[in-house]
Amino acid sequence: MAELTANQLPAAHDDHGHMSAEEHNENMKLGMWLYLASEIVIFSIMIVGYVLFRINQPDVVELAHGKLGVGLVTANTFVLLASSFFMVMGLRAMQNGNRAGMLRWIGLTALGGIVFLGGQYIEYSELAHLGIVLGYDTSSIWSTFGMRFYAPTFFHGAHVFVGVLWALEVMRRGAKGRYDDNPIGIEMFGLYWHFVDVVWIMLFTLIYLV
Repeated sequence: MAELTANQLPAAHDDHGHMSAEEHNENMKLGMWLYLASEIVIFSIMIVGYVLFRINQPDVVELAHGKLGVGLVTANTFVLLASSFFMVMGLRAMQNGNRAGMLRWIGLTALGGIVFLGGQYIEYSELAHLGIVLGYDTSSIWSTFGMRFYAPTFFHGAHVFVGVLWALEVMRRGAKGRYDDNPIGIEMFGLYWHFVDVVWIMLFTLIYLV
């Protein structure tokens, strides 16, 4: 069998031994998936905690459902889902060489995240007035529910906040032409933002609808 020449071998590195763009991109994606896997573990623990509380205290959960602002949260959910679409369009624009379009779409993604956080703040304020707060008081049913409710929803909100900052950073770098030749940075942000959306769909369904 004839041996492959150097030109026929896949080029993983350049002549100086540097990592190729393709290999760099694959490594970044692997790193992001590993990070998201660790986040899945944390969210899963919180979700299991809520499920166990729901099984053991069904009456408390039913009462709480009457106080949760499902209408506001539903609108907030649509905003977050729309922001995921904006992110996809931003990546597509950059892949087509449309830097200005990318900036507009990613800007809308960040705006969607900000609106979501604003809606969550309003919801938390209303729940606080109703006595559903984060604390530990075994004599208060709302305290015990609040612990299970705020832990996953606030943790998710923190991820949205980080995502907004990340989107703004993507815009800053994109404006300087950072992604003109390789939009991998936008793809990494997209993986994170889609993860945030999927987690929220699970939380929204479990806590507000079921």
